[in-house]
Order: sequence, then structure tokens, then C-alpha cells
Amino acid sequence: MKRLFLSIILMAGFTSFLSAQKYALVDMEYIMKNIPAYETANEQLNMVSKKWQKEVEAQLQEVQTMYKNYQTELVFLSEEMKVQREEEIVAKEKAANELKRKYFGQDGELFKKRESLIKPIQDEIYTAIQEIAKEKGYDMVLDKTTTISLIYSVPKLDISDMVLEKLGYSK
Repeated sequence: MKRLFLSIILMAGFTSFLSAQKYALVDMEYIMKNIPAYETANEQLNMVSKKWQKEVEAQLQEVQTMYKNYQTELVFLSEEMKVQREEEIVAKEKAANELKRKYFGQDGELFKKRESLIKPIQDEIYTAIQEIAKEKGYDMVLDKTTTISLIYSVPKLDISDMVLEKLGYSK
């Protein structure tokens, strides 16, 4: 009985603590789509990505061609030539995979390019959000595009337009 009473008191206290919190929501996708510099950066990234993808695909296509030629000529090749051709094919395939990793890997060129183009924009947005939160007294600002468990929110809690205004952009 004492535990039940204590649980009820703790829940009531926790509920009142949560209701005392002041929070707001932002839609990062909406904000970024309304910033021209972000759209330009995305276009640049897409162009570079397509260029690099074509380069990698060309090398992989070359590997496939080498392999098909090898299979066609297989009966005419000596053991030494077979080994040499197989090593050439494997080396070319490794080079293509290394190029792919260089461009698209975890710390690849695309990642670095994205960091250099988009991170300054994101930092500017986060600074604007922090300033608005301090001005309005928000304890917490949530991104409603990444909060999977957010089912519904009151539109007046969304400060995305305020953030855009703070950054000098309008709807």
C-alpha cells in the first residue's frame, strides 16, 4: 500500500515537472528547403556524386570486360597467362573498390564535401534556434522530422518560421 501511494506521488510530481517544461518544435527539412544556400549545396553534392559514380562504374565495367575477355580466351591461355590475367582482373577490381571507398566511404570525399558545404548552414540554423529558445524561454526544442514517436503536435509549437525569419529568410 505504501509503495502504491509513493508511486502515485512520484508520478504526479513527474507529471507536474513535465508540464512546467516549455518546449517548441522545428521542422528541419522545411527550414533547409527554404534556404537557397542549402539547395545550392545539395545540387553541387548531387553533381559531384554523379560524376564520381560514373567514374567508379566505368572502372567496374572495365573489370567486367576484362573478365569476359578472360573467359573467352581461357582455353587458349597457358597457366602462367591465366594467373597473370586473374591477378590483373583482381588488381583492377581492388582499384575500383578503393576508388569507391575513397569517394563514398565513411570518411570519403563526398562526406568531406558535405561537411564543408552543409555544416556551416546547419550551424547557423542551430545558433538561430538556440537564440530563439533563450528569448522565448524554451527548455527544449525538438525536430519533428526526426522524432519518430511524435504523432501530433499543436501547430503553434512549431517555430520553424521564426527560425527562418531569424536567419533572414521568409516563407
